[in-house]
Amino acid sequence: MTEKPGTARALAAARAVALANSVACEDAVVVAAGSNVLVHLKPAPVIARVMTGTAVLHGDVERWLAREVAVGTFLGERGLAVPPSDVLAPGPHQYEGLWMTFWEFVEHDASRPLPRAHELGGSLRELHAALADFPGQLGQLSDVRDWLDRLLAELHPSPRLTPQDRDLLRSHLQELTPSVFESSLPAQAIHGDASISNLFRTDNGLIWNDLEDTCVGPVHWDVAGLIIEARARGGSEDYVADFLRAYGGLDIEELSDFIAAHLLYMTVWQAFVAQRRPQTRNSADVSVSH
Repeated sequence: MTEKPGTARALAAARAVALANSVACEDAVVVAAGSNVLVHLKPAPVIARVMTGTAVLHGDVERWLAREVAVGTFLGERGLAVPPSDVLAPGPHQYEGLWMTFWEFVEHDASRPLPRAHELGGSLRELHAALADFPGQLGQLSDVRDWLDRLLAELHPSPRLTPQDRDLLRSHLQELTPSVFESSLPAQAIHGDASISNLFRTDNGLIWNDLEDTCVGPVHWDVAGLIIEARARGGSEDYVADFLRAYGGLDIEELSDFIAAHLLYMTVWQAFVAQRRPQTRNSADVSVSH
């Protein structure tokens, strides 16, 4: 398969920074190319995370990525997340306009099956317990609302997203702000993008990955995100109930607005990606519920 120009550029940038730091990477290969590009710098046990998509959400990308590295160091020391690389400085690094960080390559089950409900709930509970003690400064969940508002303003009308759809999304965002993005619920450091895709099954158990959206907010945000993905992967309502019991302290009724906010986020982000990359428009599942 031919690599897209952005992916090839990310691979070249990751290799250039690695070589500048005396890291052999003759067999470097792209292992994922979604919102960002992940490069395994083979034969080195290093993964480069090159920002090609989500950097548009942040004004100060260097500060944002430095926070991610700090959280990764904190959680990695506790065996709860993929740690930053110790083969070369984890960064952030910039090369020809692309920002990147470097992480330890961790052997894991690449199929990422749906974990058992009690495993998933227990893993998230342990993550939150550790993050509650994170000493560094983080952004707020309200930043997500600001990103969404900015992305909505940049969306152009299309057959898949009419001006009326965009107005509806903006109205829904405003309605959810008091209960989700400016909630009076207790807040702490949370993963911010908790999903099965960001959870690795290793020989030492489940560990978390992709900490770029770590922020301060109610734990409900992470729990809701996992419920949405569990359902999308075929998890039953019994599975969801077992997950919540294992996590402890939350009922499904408490999560309805957070679930709605996640679905809104997904709709807006998919529309924005489809607009930036017209070639993906036919495959992007962009729809608005009326």
